[in-house]
Amino acid sequence: MNDGPALGAILPLHRNRRSRGFQRLVCLRFHAITSAVFAICLAAFAPHPANAQIRETASRVGDLQLGGGFVFASSNYNFNPMHLIGGAFYTTFDMKAHWGGEFNFRQNSSTSDSTVYERTYEIGPRIFIHRGAFSPYAKALYGRGIYNFSQNVANVAYNVYTFGGGADFQVRRSINVRADYEYQTWAGFPIADLHPSVITIGAAYHFQ
Repeated sequence: MNDGPALGAILPLHRNRRSRGFQRLVCLRFHAITSAVFAICLAAFAPHPANAQIRETASRVGDLQLGGGFVFASSNYNFNPMHLIGGAFYTTFDMKAHWGGEFNFRQNSSTSDSTVYERTYEIGPRIFIHRGAFSPYAKALYGRGIYNFSQNVANVAYNVYTFGGGADFQVRRSINVRADYEYQTWAGFPIADLHPSVITIGAAYHFQ
């Protein structure tokens, strides 16, 4: 797979939409980063959870869950809005009562052109709090994204930086339901960086 900038020469330009689209992307990025920072601060300075919950995590090497879900995303290509749907796999491993790590994989295809898809592999730290069965979290991830262009004209990989957050809700002793949001930056994407907004609804098995 080649680096992104080499593809710029074969992609059509829509300059009349560039300024307006760029302003919307900057606004979305600002709100997404602000929300992520707020969630991290909330988790860091919130009152400590119940002692029983702390002891439960501390008594093990780590806290592991494996899950999957459905993905709904909005993206853009040459500043034209695009909607995608797909699937996800994720796993979290929490070493302490308030922090751990996450790895996830997503495959999303355009609803208007099945030959267009976005595939990501991401890993990074997360911070969270427990409030009974409810566990909100914030995360910052880094990884690699693969963009398959329309009619398979090119398949190119880019570095991906992500801020996000969400919540896990325990519905059974070993089952958590998740609602997750990510704001991604695909660096070096032709014309301008790509900024998908990604929502994942899923469920995970929590190892006891």
